[in-house]
Amino acid sequence: MLVTSHNLFLHCNTKLKKNKDLCYNLLYKIFLKRIIIERIGRIILDRYTEDGNFIIEKQKDFILSQTLECGQCFHFVKLDEEDYLISAKSRILHIAQKENRTIFYNTDEQTFDKVWKHYFDLERDYGKIKSILIEKDDRLTTAIEAMSGVRILNQDFFETLISFIISQNQQIVRIKQIVAAISSRYGRKGEGIDYFPGATEILAAGEQGMKDCKAGFRAKYIIDACEKYAAGELDEKKLLAADYDEAVEILKSVKGIGSKVANCIALFSLDKRNAFPVDVWIKRIMEAMYFHKETPVTEIEKFGKEKYGELSGYAQQYLFYYGKTLNIGK
Repeated sequence: MLVTSHNLFLHCNTKLKKNKDLCYNLLYKIFLKRIIIERIGRIILDRYTEDGNFIIEKQKDFILSQTLECGQCFHFVKLDEEDYLISAKSRILHIAQKENRTIFYNTDEQTFDKVWKHYFDLERDYGKIKSILIEKDDRLTTAIEAMSGVRILNQDFFETLISFIISQNQQIVRIKQIVAAISSRYGRKGEGIDYFPGATEILAAGEQGMKDCKAGFRAKYIIDACEKYAAGELDEKKLLAADYDEAVEILKSVKGIGSKVANCIALFSLDKRNAFPVDVWIKRIMEAMYFHKETPVTEIEKFGKEKYGELSGYAQQYLFYYGKTLNIGK
């Protein structure tokens, strides 16, 4: 049974009449924790285990397809509508949404709390984020309402680093194919989807190995990134602790990584939610919505970060998926 303040109150008045002080103290702690959670913009999940699966119900602002297919990750297999296999965090997850339930198959509570709750950013209150963004600029309303189920994933740094190097001048379908090929050739085998290899495996494969996976000119950039990662020059803990500007500059030290790719890596794996990656789709939609003329990428990036501030990354995701879906500005 889900422990709630109501359940505990009933328990206090039936089974534990002699220990009411203890019960009321517990009630106070529950209400205090709820107030703290609400104050910092986090939400409480309705969650339970059933038949070996972990389930959350009535999760607001989370649509699996929008979150996975908005261009922030590339290592998944779609099984059916709102039904996916994901390779992430050195694990394979079968996840689906049915009616008002999100089902984490063959997952226990401990693994959900340790891995997937953070990966899908499920405790963050996206309702508040969307309200603040719309207050900043009501022109975002249509994009936010249309793509209201997008959440920013907290992905593995190394896989995100390599994936977005691969993403340069590529369509999402092609990026997924290359990521899958690298995983199939050099990663551990999984059921239905393979694991992404580490830097050691990619370095052993070499530049030619990456070219064999159709990485093309990006192969040499992948190897350079792996060499710097293996040497400790791209330390995930240090990058997480660094501020946005420092993290982006370190990432740009890798051959082939420019501002857009560095911003994507910072946003999707280093918790830099003030990053504002500008690709062709963001450029088009920002020109259509704000500039009404051809505008340099650097100017758009600066404008986005100044306009949306600490929530720039969220605004970027709503705009990107909305603009790409509707071919805005094309």
